[in-house]
Amino acid sequence: MTHEQNRSLISVCLMAAFADGHNDPRERDHVRRTAESLSAGAGVDVMSLYQDVLLKRVTLEQAVTGLDAPELRQLAFEMAVGVCDADGVHNAGETAFLERLGALLQLGRSDAAAIVNQADALAGAPVDKPLPEMPSVPSPVAPAGPDQAELDKMILNAAILNGALELLPESLASMAIIPLQTRLVYRVGKAHGFELDRGHITDFLATVGVGLTSQYVEQFGRKLVGGLLGKVLGRVGRTIGSEATGSAFSFATTYALGHVAKRYYADGRRLDGTALKAAFGQIFDNAKGLQQRYAPEIAERARTLDLKKLTAELTR
Repeated sequence: MTHEQNRSLISVCLMAAFADGHNDPRERDHVRRTAESLSAGAGVDVMSLYQDVLLKRVTLEQAVTGLDAPELRQLAFEMAVGVCDADGVHNAGETAFLERLGALLQLGRSDAAAIVNQADALAGAPVDKPLPEMPSVPSPVAPAGPDQAELDKMILNAAILNGALELLPESLASMAIIPLQTRLVYRVGKAHGFELDRGHITDFLATVGVGLTSQYVEQFGRKLVGGLLGKVLGRVGRTIGSEATGSAFSFATTYALGHVAKRYYADGRRLDGTALKAAFGQIFDNAKGLQQRYAPEIAERARTLDLKKLTAELTR
């Protein structure tokens, strides 16, 4: 893709991140840090675009000018819907933004509605359900007992699944990562006797330093950096991407979330925000190295993953 096309896609994605009007300072900080990290390799100064969007120096009409092909316009809309729904089904402000964006991108009402409905189903996926079944993978640590062994296995399987999803080019694959993470936190909490709702889980993720909206922006940005979006636009179809950076990020994030949640709920939810962030950062760094050990399992999972079946299982 051209430099201008990249700028347009990222600008639309950032605008979607702020369309809800809530301006949660934690989420804004997460998005800012994502922009800084992506600026290093995207060939686009994402941080500069972030400032332009935040200060309203660019309009949505200007942002879409570089989207000069039907595939690009549909991709931009899919990404925007995913960002808006990352922290739950979109609110009135996000609905107005998506309707305006769809009109500017000249998408048919039925086509736009199908994308929105698909994302809404994932965003509203129940958290109080088991995680999807996975092929058995040995636990990477010596468990303290049978219950701990099961939790470790569940966390590792979820991390492998999310790493595999990030290797797929479809927008729907990235949309499934966050529901899987929230369901993982729920299962860990329940194993320790806590019944959690979606609001608590969202707050827990934000406290440890994982923004829902910013995580989706980063997933999209890493695919852009890795050239994976070019494969989609080049009509290669459902091929697995060669870029593993995003896969390692999603694996490590999910793995760290699971183990920090296990520590937090085992301790009776007494750890404060500073301790949670520190624990998450340490486990995340360790998990990036661990991901290399499980790279073959991640790649194999991506090759055999039935995305439609997975999303249907998540949303029922």
